[in-house]
Amino acid sequence: MGRCSAAARIGARRSCDHGASPDGACVTGMMIPSLLDTDLYKLTMMQAVLHQHPGAQVLYRFKCRTPGVDLVQHLDAIWAEIDRLCDLRFSDEELRFLASLRYIKPDFVDFLEQFQLRRRHVHIAPSTQVPGELDLTIDGPWLQTILFEVPVLAIISETWMRAQPGGDVQEGEHRLRAKLERLRDAAPDCTITDFGTRRRYSHDWHARLLPICQQVLGGQFVGTSNIHFARLYGMTPHGTMAHEWLQAFQQLGPRLRDSQRAAFEAWAQEYRGDLGIALSDVVGLDAFLRDFDLYFSKLFDGMRHDSGDPLAWGDRVIAHLESQRIDPQGKTLVFSDGLDIEAVLRIHAHFRGRCKVGFGIGTNLTNDVGPKPLQLVLKMVRCQGQPVAKVSDTPGKGMSDDPDF
Repeated sequence: MGRCSAAARIGARRSCDHGASPDGACVTGMMIPSLLDTDLYKLTMMQAVLHQHPGAQVLYRFKCRTPGVDLVQHLDAIWAEIDRLCDLRFSDEELRFLASLRYIKPDFVDFLEQFQLRRRHVHIAPSTQVPGELDLTIDGPWLQTILFEVPVLAIISETWMRAQPGGDVQEGEHRLRAKLERLRDAAPDCTITDFGTRRRYSHDWHARLLPICQQVLGGQFVGTSNIHFARLYGMTPHGTMAHEWLQAFQQLGPRLRDSQRAAFEAWAQEYRGDLGIALSDVVGLDAFLRDFDLYFSKLFDGMRHDSGDPLAWGDRVIAHLESQRIDPQGKTLVFSDGLDIEAVLRIHAHFRGRCKVGFGIGTNLTNDVGPKPLQLVLKMVRCQGQPVAKVSDTPGKGMSDDPDF
């Protein structure tokens, strides 16, 4: 049955739009007003999980990398927002928007029509080891838990930010415009994307800043990873895969040493040429380049950097492509590791004329209004009851709950 048929089957069950005003602000006061208020790659991975590993069981673990932060005092407020998150359902309008994306399949839209996050999968308690820290885990079927990560992190970030003095969105807008004007004037051929949902200052500030990015940058601002705002503002949603996709294959694939190849092959079979940016830093660049042979180098449109020195990473990736007689100018290198505008300009200048480049800016775009943002992650640490790991090219960004593994 065709895609338009799937969209037509979505009934008039719900007509509300989760309290969103025309400018994207949340008039209900909810930190997460929609299940689409998340990164696109959570939905694209979820679709692949539905089709390929619907019975997989996983465990995610939270970590605050910012030292000395007391999140326990905000535990009741965090739980209240998670309860509200678990009341959400996809609206008819949202399902129609998803159905309009060519890589979203009709059966997945049908599945989402009945989908709801379940509170029983979330476990939060004060840490018994470090005062003020949260012992937060999410466990259960991968298919039922995959959408928790981004909204839970956004809830924790906004809850913390609301309690901090010194937040000034007017000053934040002034700084934002200065950054965007700097990019526009210094590199008019450089494009950026918003990747900042999970550590944003607030939902309402996120809603406010995106039209400013469009206004100042025009075509240099190519979209957002946030599907909710992409739908409301007519932007292009961006995203492919995250670390958890490759991590899960450490237990779902054949041999551990072949897990990356299995993950990339499964992704290619799911999307048949769409969403062709491969993530490179799950077990380090050396292992990535070993696995990313001529087949994958031709099959994928490009690679994404998320840890380690970006210039050294890009130089090695370009050399790898050239060693396989592939023209790097036909490939896209996407950079997304803690970027600010000055880093974007430096990287863009280094690779100008050598390949296509793209930039996803996160926290520096969505949480620069005064208080210091928190460095928060919620990573998969187990799949099928067995450990999985992220082995980063940046010390301190790796994560696993089993050092031996």
